[in-house]
Amino acid sequence: MAASSVIIRRNYPYLQQQLLAALGNSSVVVKFICIVVFLCYFLSFTDSAVDVMSVTPGYLLPPNFRIWSAFTYCFLETHFWQVAVDILTIGLCGKLIEPLWGALEMLTFFAVVNLTVALVSVSFYIVTYMITFDTYVLFGVHIHGLAGYIAAVTVTVKQIMPDHVLINTALGKMRNRNIPLNVLLVTILFWIVGLLDSTYPCMFAAGILSSWTYLRFMQYHSNGSRGDLAESFTFASFFPNVLQPIVAVVCNTLFQFLVRIKVCRKPVRKYDVGAPSSITISLPGTDPHDAERRRYYFYNNNNNNVLINGWDES
Repeated sequence: MAASSVIIRRNYPYLQQQLLAALGNSSVVVKFICIVVFLCYFLSFTDSAVDVMSVTPGYLLPPNFRIWSAFTYCFLETHFWQVAVDILTIGLCGKLIEPLWGALEMLTFFAVVNLTVALVSVSFYIVTYMITFDTYVLFGVHIHGLAGYIAAVTVTVKQIMPDHVLINTALGKMRNRNIPLNVLLVTILFWIVGLLDSTYPCMFAAGILSSWTYLRFMQYHSNGSRGDLAESFTFASFFPNVLQPIVAVVCNTLFQFLVRIKVCRKPVRKYDVGAPSSITISLPGTDPHDAERRRYYFYNNNNNNVLINGWDES
């Protein structure tokens, strides 16, 4: 406990700086989540609080039925650097995503992703127990933190930002679409060398799947459609080019099966024959107004100083 207090005092100025930077000019939703994550960090020094707030796979099931933990686990971090990463990520959402979606949709996305990550992670550990018969994975594993939501943010960035080249390496070019899987590989590597708990890559993978499913098929748009069926946002597009055909075959087969059993619906395409041009096709989730708003948002800040200087000179 004394060592933990020393760590807190040593890193408090850094945490305070990151917290203030994330909260600056942010909405009430962003500020609330950041403050709760920051305060819950201090509860992590109490074993009973960790046990109550985190999701334990065996305790989420009957007869214990700790349903509340599926809603509280995401606010609990046990390492100060994870708190800083969470706050920076939420702050990024406030600056990048919230202006496009609005506070209510961002809060809905936060709740849907974290709840789904809890259920998927628990399912993974239950299957692991069925294979290994190791009771530790049921009662010794504590799922907590925002790893799943961080993964969801990387997926969202892939969706809303142009596919720019971020890094040029000898192994190839790293683009926005490569971020989710690359970060997942890094978390697996960190888990192998002991820098992360085994729950972190599990939650991160669940966050990628749950957020992509929500954004692809379920998110409601202003034009009355749901999801984003753009070709650039297929699940295969997350993978390197050489693997995309194989992944596409598997995903399309699975999707057709889900459509057949009526779990998913077939894509609906809209044809506007009365448009000035010949025939225009719009897919659900690709509203021209939304696209224009995105372009305006990303390029407005870059052009703002140029416009101001031009008015001053005139």
